Amino acid sequence: MKKKFKAISTKALVLTFGIGTLASCVSDPDSPGLEFMPDMYRSPAIETYVDYGWVKETPNVDAMMTQSAKHPPVNTIPYMGKVEDLEFYLPYHRQVTSFAPITHGLQAKHGWNISEEPAGDYFKSAEDKNPIELTEENQKAIFNQGKKLFGINCAHCHGEKGNGKGPMVESGAYLGVPDFANLTELADGQMFYSIYYGKGMMGAHAPLLKNKEIWTVVHYINKLQSEDYGVGSATEGVVSDSTNVEAAEQ
Repeated sequence: MKKKFKAISTKALVLTFGIGTLASCVSDPDSPGLEFMPDMYRSPAIETYVDYGWVKETPNVDAMMTQSAKHPPVNTIPYMGKVEDLEFYLPYHRQVTSFAPITHGLQAKHGWNISEEPAGDYFKSAEDKNPIELTEENQKAIFNQGKKLFGINCAHCHGEKGNGKGPMVESGAYLGVPDFANLTELADGQMFYSIYYGKGMMGAHAPLLKNKEIWTVVHYINKLQSEDYGVGSATEGVVSDSTNVEAAEQ
């Protein structure tokens, strides 16, 4: 009797599990099916920069008004900072190569300024000057801030000395990273353009760095290329601290 009851229980359990499994399956390959415990894998909290009104390019009308921290409209500038810093918040006026949507995944619908020309505005960008003026009072802090930003965003490929021998290159993950010592003729504007939009294997850094931070990195790259770069006493070595650019300008 006990064996018979055990056999029936086992069959019932298998049948129940099978029905539950089939019930959770749907024809849509993108659907997770029936979710028995949604809170285990769908956070009930509002996630940053998640547009609940769109899921895989499909509108979700019921959730379009859900509050969340969303990306601002294209070309929106922050209402903050100093008047003299306004140019750092304005949209970058140079256009990226027409190949960028393919090579770097930059799409016009996401606000990227795409050119119809293969070269984009790369050569024109050589005319752009670094708007962060170096003085004897602020340059040390600017170089230190540039070193910090370079270490976080660039050194893993370009190396701490800018010689193109960062850990990612040494590991064999990437090849062909240039030595800044061989790029002394590269204009500041072209450096900014390359960092902003990306170049070669390097992706766009505009989502990672503000315009002012990119220009600060450009100053530091120049310092790596020449220890004499700067104003007056700029030949002093760059120290390792986190002094920021804003503090130097005050």
